[in-house]
Amino acid sequence: MTKPSLSIPPQVLSGDTADVYFVRTLEVLQREGINPRVTMEVFSSGPGVLCGMEEVKALLERVLPPNSQAWALAEGEFMERKEVALRITAPYQSFCLYETAYLGIMAHCSGWATAARECVEAAQGKPIISFGARHVHPAVAPIMDYAAAVGGCQGCSTTGGARLMGGQPIGTMPHALILTMGDTVDAVLAFDRHMPPDVPRIALVDTFKDEVEESIRVAQALGDRLEGVRLDTPPERGRVTMDLVKEVRAKLDLAGFPKVRIVVSGGLNPERIRAFMEAGALVDVFAVGSYISDAAPIDFTADLHEVEGKPVAKRGRLPGITPNPRLKRIL
Repeated sequence: MTKPSLSIPPQVLSGDTADVYFVRTLEVLQREGINPRVTMEVFSSGPGVLCGMEEVKALLERVLPPNSQAWALAEGEFMERKEVALRITAPYQSFCLYETAYLGIMAHCSGWATAARECVEAAQGKPIISFGARHVHPAVAPIMDYAAAVGGCQGCSTTGGARLMGGQPIGTMPHALILTMGDTVDAVLAFDRHMPPDVPRIALVDTFKDEVEESIRVAQALGDRLEGVRLDTPPERGRVTMDLVKEVRAKLDLAGFPKVRIVVSGGLNPERIRAFMEAGALVDVFAVGSYISDAAPIDFTADLHEVEGKPVAKRGRLPGITPNPRLKRIL
């Protein structure tokens, strides 16, 4: 995955997304003429895959003055509970307004990346694709897909997410295309006629007929141009099962289409993915939606540990710099 090109929205830079007490704190300090050089440390509430640091770096680059410093764990690195993941040393007024933003970026992105990593590990090397954009606000969908890639997903469904990953979006057709055209084969042939050659021909095969029958029909219609079939059987029909995958694989092989891959989607999570793998169901790609997109954020906390070189801390925390040799300077 290439390094993402991340822009900071104007509402973040203006403070519109900040907790109002930071807005008021900044005003008080400005009116009092108080702007000490401080060290702020950020740690997580639990273990997981750190994500969002590239976006935080982009924010800090915009707001910190010269001679400031920032140290952090790397994007995608595993962090322990309460491990310091970010340390900022700078005049406090320069970044006071952005604590809400960088904590929120790290919290949500790390939650998404950690959930993705759980799916990737369960799949034992089979590709995981992020399909969860429909479950989040569109403003954050590309970032969610990027976080999934940091967690190990090999692709995503949104154009914006793919751009951040440095790749191409993955996905062919919804049920709506097939329903409006009235036949799966007609829809697949139309897709084949109009889409560029570099777009994979992966047919959705559970709309009108039995998945096995639809798979054979589209394979016979497209021949070698068919790269795969996607099984997305809804819960009302029992979802995609291990036996269904095995049957589709066996019938495609018998019909002379051993190279057609099988993509499974619909309600997948690490437990179901492990069950497919342990059952020997020959799934080639797993498309995961809500397990990644609905992942709980990993909370982060920011604490001041030095003011003008003097160790400080609120009660319950230790004053002074917290050693962490894993931190690397990012600014």
